[in-house]
Amino acid sequence: MRERDIPEILRIERLSFSSPWSAAAFAQEVRKQYALSRVAVSGERVVGYVCVNIIFDDCHILNLAVHPDFRRQAVGTVLMEEALNRSREKGCRFFYLEVRLTNSGARAFYERFGFKVAGMRKQYYSAPVEDAVLMVLRD
Repeated sequence: MRERDIPEILRIERLSFSSPWSAAAFAQEVRKQYALSRVAVSGERVVGYVCVNIIFDDCHILNLAVHPDFRRQAVGTVLMEEALNRSREKGCRFFYLEVRLTNSGARAFYERFGFKVAGMRKQYYSAPVEDAVLMVLRD
């Protein structure tokens, strides 16, 4: 992920989430030393992205989205595999993420990678306010 990718990333972000990240939030991820941010590209077009933070042996998966026109074509799977594999190479053994309680499709997607429900974060999301399911994977 590069700063020049952010305009395309923002289009996907706005199509995917009711409370989208800002351009500044993505720029911060690009610049962080402990971040791993990747994009999926088709031709010259960004079609998906993943942002994770790596702190010691913890990997926090912050954001993953695929453009609606490219969903169900394994783009998300490739992005997740890349994030998990690169994080493991950096020594991560504990992975976690939050997902909306009502987002059963995303929850099933993460379960395919071995993530399990570990708890809830009350009123974690806004617009609309909703609880988050905390999911974890331990290697």
